[in-house]
Amino acid sequence: MRLNGGFLNSARAHLHKSSFISTSIFHPSSSSSSSSSSCFHSAMANSNGSTTTTSGDLKPKFLKVYYDLKSDLLQDPSYEFTDDARNWVDKMLDYNVLGGKVNRGLSVVDSYRLLKGDDMSEEEIFLASTLGWCIEWLQACFLVLDDIMDGAHTRRGQPCWFRVEKVGMIAVNDGLLLRNHIPRILKKYFRQKVYYVDLSELFNEVEFQTASGQMVDLITTIEGEKDLSKYTLPVHRHIVQYKTAYYSFYLPVACALLLSGENLENHINVKNILVEMGTYFQVQDDYLDCFGTPDVIGKIGTDIEDFKCSWLVVQALERVNDEQRKILYENYGKADSACVEKVKRLYKDLDLEGVFAEYERNSYEKLISSIEAHPSKAVQAVLKSFLAKIYKRQK
Repeated sequence: MRLNGGFLNSARAHLHKSSFISTSIFHPSSSSSSSSSSCFHSAMANSNGSTTTTSGDLKPKFLKVYYDLKSDLLQDPSYEFTDDARNWVDKMLDYNVLGGKVNRGLSVVDSYRLLKGDDMSEEEIFLASTLGWCIEWLQACFLVLDDIMDGAHTRRGQPCWFRVEKVGMIAVNDGLLLRNHIPRILKKYFRQKVYYVDLSELFNEVEFQTASGQMVDLITTIEGEKDLSKYTLPVHRHIVQYKTAYYSFYLPVACALLLSGENLENHINVKNILVEMGTYFQVQDDYLDCFGTPDVIGKIGTDIEDFKCSWLVVQALERVNDEQRKILYENYGKADSACVEKVKRLYKDLDLEGVFAEYERNSYEKLISSIEAHPSKAVQAVLKSFLAKIYKRQK
């Protein structure tokens, strides 16, 4: 599950050129409009719906904060580090937290600037970056453990952490360490903030939602209990909503809103749009797992072998004839290259590439309509910037 900013510029052009449909899949309540505080006002005046992002300008500062936070953790007074322990954690953090494009983390900084509407102070940049890195830490925790559970081989173009020499199942404990670093960081830098409790509860809630989504994903693939009849669009949506959408899309914006002094209860409609966006993102991920190029997406897709409740297999089940259904049942979920190839050939026969293209187009139009229906131009800018980062992505 990866965000990618590589298509930001071309996608931004689509955002400005597209004709938008009028029907919204979300209906912001009038209370959300009246509850938007003054932190939005200057941004609303300056943004004019713009999706201008500041990732490039702020990324060097953002990366520097990582090393500050890592230094703090390696000197945490609650634990007496040995040299071996400190060196292990140092290496583990660099390998797992730094391995991605840090788009989730940078999205906190970008979103906060769009909401604030003017230049950020060094302290504000640091605090926004710190929250961004907390999300990257959470992402690293999820990926380390997810790769073990899936028996994956590569992640971000390199061996999964547990497959690195001398690591193995120590990676399980490393995943726990990564998660436990987050409250250490929050306590050090946000304990005196009025939103500290809200921030802590936000991370706890999103972690619970994500782990619960992962659980449902895993229990549908229990060895010896494989049953494709369980795989439906509602089941798939439930999994991706909880496994991906909350932590990848809602969490960065929620952090920015809290930094801006906002009450998250006043932004339920924003959460709904971001969850819908996260669902679209995961459908893309399912598609790329099968049809993407491993060198481009940074991993070898294993959804077919792992009997995953993928959007592709759900769509296939709705379209197959009796003969094709037999092929799917006989070959899906088997770690045999010949079986995998038969499933992929069936996907092509069903034109799932075309089905996905139509889904992507419709999702984009609905999301744009929902975003443009929001009363705050600043919030629109934040949501459009997220959509631009993922629209028609290739990895």
